Amino acid sequence: MRARRLLGLIAAASLLLSVSACAAAPADSSPSTTGPVVSFYGDSYTRGTGASSNDKRWSTIVSAERGWQEINRSENGLGFVNRRASMGPGLDDIPAQVIADHPDLVFVTMGLNDNFSYDRAADRIRDTIDSDLQRLREGLPDARIVVVEPFWYTADRPASVDVIAGWVEDAAARIGADHIEGASHWLDEHYADSPDSWMAGDGLHPNDTGYAYMAERMDAALRALDPPL
Repeated sequence: MRARRLLGLIAAASLLLSVSACAAAPADSSPSTTGPVVSFYGDSYTRGTGASSNDKRWSTIVSAERGWQEINRSENGLGFVNRRASMGPGLDDIPAQVIADHPDLVFVTMGLNDNFSYDRAADRIRDTIDSDLQRLREGLPDARIVVVEPFWYTADRPASVDVIAGWVEDAAARIGADHIEGASHWLDEHYADSPDSWMAGDGLHPNDTGYAYMAERMDAALRALDPPL
């Protein structure tokens, strides 16, 4: 019961947060750099919701350290299925926007929010994971694609977390993408109800400390890839 209550809470909060996101069609970017263009396709944990500023989110920390031009197309509450039908014009097909960015590198950090739709839409979630990643590969044949295990936000883990993570890993393998595993555990023991919490005041998203740690873990994972990033 506690897990379902928390799931409902984060879903409701994500919908509230998404109201302003739908009105902001332009993606966050870092135009001051001149390095490789990197497009991020994710949810609130990659958008940086809960951070004190965009430069504190993990994607911007990692991009700044590497001199990447970050284009962050992540949205609150977004999943492979969640919110796709309710996104406003210009946001209803983010994979197409990522392709139009002509990036050198793509990060896919999706799946957390699909746990809220799993009971009624499991088949559609699995199919959309496959179709999104296949579209990205076909639309960006020369780009390197890094697919990250979906993040998670509480010690309570419904079975769907690992099921969706498995679908994401399998789809990444089918398109020849890099895959980073273990990300759903990066905030273990630092959730909202933990003595040493790294969550923002909303209890749903990381704070600056949490995002800094996620950046450290992502940095290590990228360096471990073959070839490393």
